Amino acid sequence: MAWNWKTFNTRALSALLFVGIMFLGLLYNEWSFLVLFTVIHFGCWFEYQKIIALIDNDYASINPFHRYGTMLAGYGLMLFCTKDWFIPGTEVSLYSIGWILGLTGLFLLPVTEVLFSRSLQFKNIGYSLLGLIYISLSWALLLHIRSGAMWIPKNGNTILGGVSTILASISAYTIPLIIIASIWINDTMAYIIGSLIGKRPLSPVSPKKTWEGTIGGIVCSVAIMSLLGFWSQSSAVYIWSFIAFIASVSGTFGDLLESKLKRLAGIKDSGSILPGHGGFLDRFDSLLLATPFVWLFLKIID
Repeated sequence: MAWNWKTFNTRALSALLFVGIMFLGLLYNEWSFLVLFTVIHFGCWFEYQKIIALIDNDYASINPFHRYGTMLAGYGLMLFCTKDWFIPGTEVSLYSIGWILGLTGLFLLPVTEVLFSRSLQFKNIGYSLLGLIYISLSWALLLHIRSGAMWIPKNGNTILGGVSTILASISAYTIPLIIIASIWINDTMAYIIGSLIGKRPLSPVSPKKTWEGTIGGIVCSVAIMSLLGFWSQSSAVYIWSFIAFIASVSGTFGDLLESKLKRLAGIKDSGSILPGHGGFLDRFDSLLLATPFVWLFLKIID
């Protein structure tokens, strides 16, 4: 794959803007984190429903209550996975709001199908349920990680012995940053290495991806994140390394999955929020698949 400076410059400039917004949302506080992924959640849903409607025209006819009720249920799942986040100045928790939204959305899904379609369209309901797993569950698990609810010290009674104590010493926002940074490094280095020396295509689904770029991106991601982990917290360096590896590998599959969906829909990009980067799903496809696997890893070692 030949190096394209024009494409690289376009992607780099828009990426700088994107990184600035992301870091502001990720680092300011938990509320900026929630606002950031609220926008991302609904942005991904709008693009997902558009893609599924292109793949299967029947889905384009779903009624508004189904369309937005599903999004509402997904957002309720996100809020449900926050720990002790309360609306400032009140005793109302996001957890309780999420419970109500989730139940309301799931109730609307089959009921409105019967009322408006006069029959249960199980295929359309299935597409929406897949969206809940693909999009809403991933962001819910990321919020769960960010809330710190996953790891409460258990007096060293863990699979690896004392791991939860190490996890508890890591700031709540650090793990999401490690995941996202690992994916960014992997994507960037895979693009550069693949452009310079890539020869063997990784998959027909994404012809521009090469084995050389993919392997190079994963190795660079693990190496860089391991060094950062060693400099910042040497006792947790192996956690940084494992997260980088899991995020890079699963993130690559997430990219391929979204590419397959776009190919089935007959489109190049899921949207156009950033020049050279496409839409929300184009930008967060790797994170969508990486988050559940990292969450599972953290759950196992905790």
